[in-house]
Amino acid sequence: MTHSLPAPVSKRTHPSTGTNHTSSRTIHCIVAVMLVISLAGCGEEQTEDLHDFVADVKMRKKSNIAPLPTPQRFETFTYNDGKLRDPFQPTAVIEVASIDHSSGLRPDTGRPKDVLEQFAVGSIRMMGVLEKKGQIWALIRTSDGTLYRTQKGRHLGQNHGEIIKITENELELREIIPDGLGGWTERFTTLAVNE
Repeated sequence: MTHSLPAPVSKRTHPSTGTNHTSSRTIHCIVAVMLVISLAGCGEEQTEDLHDFVADVKMRKKSNIAPLPTPQRFETFTYNDGKLRDPFQPTAVIEVASIDHSSGLRPDTGRPKDVLEQFAVGSIRMMGVLEKKGQIWALIRTSDGTLYRTQKGRHLGQNHGEIIKITENELELREIIPDGLGGWTERFTTLAVNE
């Protein structure tokens, strides 16, 4: 007596990946079933408060909004330049009074520049004074953090400033600045010790 064995089930594999076609289909079905079950959990009972809110909003009294006013119409104006004056010409002739700039005040552009003249007066600070052999020196800290010493008669700042006085607490500076009319004027500035 011969026993016959059942025929083996053929498993097809994908030629490029070598994966079992039957097992990948089974995994896809399981994922789809789990997705449907999880979505079924989002039922009516969880959105009940949302439905109540929407119903409450719909029951509120509607406010009346006034209609927009109609726009006002303006008459257009055509500028006839043949009969009217040119709007870009002054109505009166303005004469500029001649100013005498012969006062002789002007910066000395021929002298060599001091190191501290490259810094604006607002960016430097007086830190204190030193006295050496009867000479008083001012200690100046610049915006880049460098500490310099300077004395009366030297220059600092970008407006041709000359140091005219150094005391224990301050430094007095005479600057020569443009007056806006083609000449020059003096301006006095004081730097106090930064505490």
